[in-house]
Amino acid sequence: MASYLKMLFKLQNLTIKEDLLHAYQCKRQVEMEAYTLTILFMNLLLFLSNIHTTLAAVSTKNYKTYIKTVCSSTIYPQVCYGSLSPYASKIKANPQKLCNTALSVAITAARSASSTISNLSKKKGLTRSEAAVIKDCIENIKNTVDELKDSLKEMGNLGGSDVQLKIDNIKTWVSAAITDEGTCTDGFSGQRVSTTVRNKIRVSILNVARPTSNALSLINNLYSNS
Repeated sequence: MASYLKMLFKLQNLTIKEDLLHAYQCKRQVEMEAYTLTILFMNLLLFLSNIHTTLAAVSTKNYKTYIKTVCSSTIYPQVCYGSLSPYASKIKANPQKLCNTALSVAITAARSASSTISNLSKKKGLTRSEAAVIKDCIENIKNTVDELKDSLKEMGNLGGSDVQLKIDNIKTWVSAAITDEGTCTDGFSGQRVSTTVRNKIRVSILNVARPTSNALSLINNLYSNS
């Protein structure tokens, strides 16, 4: 009887060990499967990320090609492409967004010119003529900024049956901005202005006149049949 019980006890212990071993093996199998699924999932995410990056790069390249094409019809194509291509992913191939961005670039340039010329007015030793020319130029650039801002606002409101009227208004304002920029340098005529002051103003006006002219060219070309 004792021998039988001893054998039965050994069999029970063996069964328990086998059950524990089986449970451990099952656990390891589940862990390995989970690990494998995790690796597969991470690889899938990486693959999708690479696809997205590649597609984004291709799209950006196509958008830049679009910008380069439309800029080729402007007076300053290199300035046009250089100033607008950084916004390719925003512009895409949308004419309205392109013109909005071109106007925004011109406004930024006009504000920069205004700041430069305003600082010039604080320079010591200016003659009366120079002070007068700078004062008029500051006013002209202020008008330029206002006219470009009006154009940008109107460009954002295109739609409805009066699109052509709005486009005409935009063209008129941008043209007026170009005129104001030219008036600034025209003020040198007949005035005794130092080379330093003259060159400072000319460069500032040139930096805003080019993007403004390009903006008008783009609007004329892209909305010629509005």
